Amino acid sequence: MSKALRWSEKWFRFGLWIVAFVFASFLIGLGGTIVQNLPKVEHRVTLEDFIDKPAAQTLRAEVKAMQEKRQAAQDAHDQAQLKLNGARANSAAARDTFNNWLATRHATKQPDQDAELIARTQALDELKILERKALADVERQQQGLLDARQAEERAQRDMRELERDASGKLAVAYRDQELRVFAYRLALTLPLLGIAGWLFAKKRQSTWWPFVWGFIYFALFAFFVELVPYLPSYGGYVRYVVGIVITVLVGRYAIVALNRYLEKQKLAEAMPDVERRKELSYDTALARLAKKVCPGCERPVDLTNTAIDYCPHCGICLFDHCGACKERKSAFARFCHACGAAAGQGNQG
Repeated sequence: MSKALRWSEKWFRFGLWIVAFVFASFLIGLGGTIVQNLPKVEHRVTLEDFIDKPAAQTLRAEVKAMQEKRQAAQDAHDQAQLKLNGARANSAAARDTFNNWLATRHATKQPDQDAELIARTQALDELKILERKALADVERQQQGLLDARQAEERAQRDMRELERDASGKLAVAYRDQELRVFAYRLALTLPLLGIAGWLFAKKRQSTWWPFVWGFIYFALFAFFVELVPYLPSYGGYVRYVVGIVITVLVGRYAIVALNRYLEKQKLAEAMPDVERRKELSYDTALARLAKKVCPGCERPVDLTNTAIDYCPHCGICLFDHCGACKERKSAFARFCHACGAAAGQGNQG
């Protein structure tokens, strides 16, 4: 249809389309912000909302106490192990010294050193006693550390059981919340789609068409783009079902529109030539002629053939002769291209 428009009108329409897209972009930005912020109307549920709080507090206090006890037992065990290492080192050094001295005494065989032998033996026995005490202390600390670890593990196991039960409830709450938020989004976008459909059907060619088309683009984007990422999946069934429903609705609309158009064309083609011309606007006729189709039935016609004055498909007059200069001209032209006389002046034939 652009070939039938005046030059300035083309630029005005181009500017109005820019207005429509800019208007749609701002609406899309506003709608996207609203859709993203819709979950804020719901309370953000957490694990703490479903866990047994008294039992959890008791178990957490027990876990904390057991951790502190385990740390204290670990520190005591480390100190006892250090003392045991020292006692073992002293005992080993004393044993080496005693063995060296004993070897020397056997070599010299001096009986007067028997008293010293007894004293050294007693000192070595005392070191072994200290070593055994240190070992017993380490074993006691190990037992305390093991008891603390086991108690901590029991408390943590009980805590995990509580959290596992709460997690199941939390998952159910998440699903319910997700469905509610999706219902909010659907309640927001579905009416917009309905309004857009009404505007498309009734107002798309009105004076305010840039805002109409901008709103239509916004509604389509909000429903088919903004809403899709938040669509519950359930294994993909919901998405496929929604896709089938949308396809059926769009297909049904296209089929009904096509049948309505064909019925309208049949009725138009049955009308007399004069009445059919009244139904055709000047711009529509020029746009169809520019596409080399009949303005009446929109079927292809060889407009370059000077022998064709009437559409061979519907019979509407395509070319006539100027009443003033008798030049062959388009039957839809308002003025003769040869002499400039207004169409309808004089006899046409």
